[in-house]
Order: sequence, then C-alpha cells, then structure tokens
Amino acid sequence: GADFKYLSANVKLKEPTPYRSTFFDATKIKSFAGGRVGFIGLTLEDTPTIVSASGIRDVEFRDEAETINHLVGYLHSKGVKTIVVLIHEGGLPTGTYNECPGISGPIVDIVKNTDPEVDLFITGHTHQAYNCLIDGRPVTSASSNGRLITDVDMTIDKRTQQPTKIAVNNKIVTRDVPKDAGETNLIAKYQTFAAPIANRVVGSNTADITRTPSAAGEQPLGDVIADSQLASTAGPAGAQIAFMNPGGIRADLTYASSPAGEGDGIITYGEVFTIQPFGNVLTTLTLTGAQIEQVLEQQWGGSQPAEGRILQVSKGFTYTWDASKAPGDRIDPASIKLDGTTVDPGASYRVTVNNFLADGGDNFTALKAGTDRQGGQVDVDAFEAYIKAHSPISPPPLDRITTVP
Repeated sequence: GADFKYLSANVKLKEPTPYRSTFFDATKIKSFAGGRVGFIGLTLEDTPTIVSASGIRDVEFRDEAETINHLVGYLHSKGVKTIVVLIHEGGLPTGTYNECPGISGPIVDIVKNTDPEVDLFITGHTHQAYNCLIDGRPVTSASSNGRLITDVDMTIDKRTQQPTKIAVNNKIVTRDVPKDAGETNLIAKYQTFAAPIANRVVGSNTADITRTPSAAGEQPLGDVIADSQLASTAGPAGAQIAFMNPGGIRADLTYASSPAGEGDGIITYGEVFTIQPFGNVLTTLTLTGAQIEQVLEQQWGGSQPAEGRILQVSKGFTYTWDASKAPGDRIDPASIKLDGTTVDPGASYRVTVNNFLADGGDNFTALKAGTDRQGGQVDVDAFEAYIKAHSPISPPPLDRITTVP
C-alpha cells in the first residue's frame, strides 16, 4: 500500500532475469522547482547475518560504496548533479542528537570510499541520532521508532544543478499535534479484532523480568526464554541445551499491568507476543563440544556490539569468559559445563536454537554445521506454554554466564 517506490541498488538476483538484475529499483530522480535530485537506495550489505538464510537464497547483497560509485556515473548521464544516498547502515556517534564530535562504525568507511559527487547521506540501522560531517559531507540519522525527524534544507543552483547549501536539523517529535483521524480509526478497528487474542491471560509473574544484562551479558528474561525452548524440545528432540539470541527479545516482561488493564502480575498473550514477535521455529541439532565452544567464541565477532550478541543459555549450562583475551580465545573449554560436568570436545550434544540462528544468523556460522536437525514449536508458542506450566514466573539468578574477575 505504499505510495512511493522502494529502492535497493545493491540487492541483486543471483540469476539475472532478462529484464533486470536488481530486486527493486536502484535509483529515483525527482525534480524540486527545477532542481533535480537523484536518490540511491541501499540495503544493509550484512543482511545475510541478521535474517534467515532461506528467505534470501535467491539474492545477493553487494558492497554499498562500490554500488554507489557505479550509479553516480549513471545519474550524471541523466543530467543529475545532486545526489542523495539513502542507506540502511549507520554509525555509533558521540554527542547529542544534533551533534557529532566523533563517530565510528561502518558508515564512516562507506562515506570515505564513496565518490565525492554524493552530496548527502541519510542513514539508519544503528538506531542512533547524529548530525555529522564525514569527509566534508553531511551524514544524518534520526534515531528510531519515530523519536526524531531529520529536516534537510537544500538549495540547488538551477544552472549548474549542484547544491549550494545543505542545512540539516534533527527535530524531536513532541507528539503535541492532534491525532490523525483516519489512522486512529484504522488502529481502533484492528485493536477490536485483536483484543480477544492479545488480552488472553497465559500466566503470572512475581516481579519485572527484564533484558538488563549482568556484567557477563546474561539477562533474566533471556534465561527464561532459553529455559522455555529447552522445555519444549527436551522430550521430542532430545535437547540438552538451548541458546537464544538477545536481539530476538524485543521487550521486558513487566509486573505492572499492561494498558489492557489485566492487573499487576498478570501475563497476557499480547505481552508474550511483544517479547517474541518473529514467529521463528525452534530447531534442535547435534553439535560436538568443540563446536559448542566455537559457537560461544563467535559472540565476539561481526558488526554488532558484543553486548548485543551474548547468547542467553538454558538452566544447567554454564561457562566463563575472559574479556582480557583476544576474540576467538576468550573461553576456557574447561569452564563449559552441562549440569556441572565439563563438556567433552569430542562428544555430541543436542542443542536447540531458533531457525534464524540455525541458519547462521547474527554471524553464528558454526551452528550451520549442526546435524540431525529436527523442527519444533514456534518460539512464542513454546514461551507461552512454559509460562502456563511454571506460573508464577520469577526472575532467575544470573549465575549461568560469568566473567574472569
């Protein structure tokens, strides 16, 4: 239902059709009172590390800077001299939402490796707010979830078609304007349909169970979810261990009543679904102890911050990691234990993860080597069943993952 075009210049069909090899349009040219602007849209090159492999098997994601540089010449051939890049990649800044005394992350190298004919970069992905100049060019991001709007005021010389001024201002969304009547009515309509499902009571909790991590990266809610996945697959698939990616846990399980008014300490299906909304399927596979160690070492790889990659583990599985050691060598194999017994590098173990992780998601590529795969419940269904069976749920002690003092 979008009334605008999606752009994705760097997503290519692996088997080009006779018509075009890009999945969506690469560029869009728009005129503003005689000034022509070319937009290049790009998808995150690292998409294969954060989505299920089965969903992208027919496409490939190419280097962003190389793609941009190729298209600059194309836009010039159309007489376009003002170029804006819309890119789902970003950085990690310092300063407030309209400042940028320092920024790191992938977007820095992308901008520096891009043709200087690109005039403006509108970025995302990291959910940060910044208003930067990198390599002399404005690079913006408007946080996430509608918190900010980036206002760009650009002046273009009609004669040269080059921009003579680009002023950028990140504005806080203050929510002090009247609600849109049409949108409000649409939301109300679907809330009526969803309410009987969302407000169904599934259990109870004694206190907030949050995603707040310990110093070692262990989360109370992550523990509960991993336990639910182990409980779901221990019998039918013989699972002994479960791992849950923290990025798949999207909200805290609070004690206070939700807006549905069910009461304090009451858990509804709507709350459960908000926590796990992706509909991933549990997958149990066989790994050796050595492969389990490899999976754990991969927590300190990839483009995401380490604190966002510590896998949450099921009860009975413990290990210790050492931040002073180099990535890839942070875990002493002797510290990896199941029910108090050191995991044998040569022995086989049944491990449950969701299908996103099983396909190597979040750069946990070692999981792709798992054998004897067996599918199970949808993750949210397993979570709901666990809450029903174990209510009232309490925050567990954070004693599964530890660090060297």
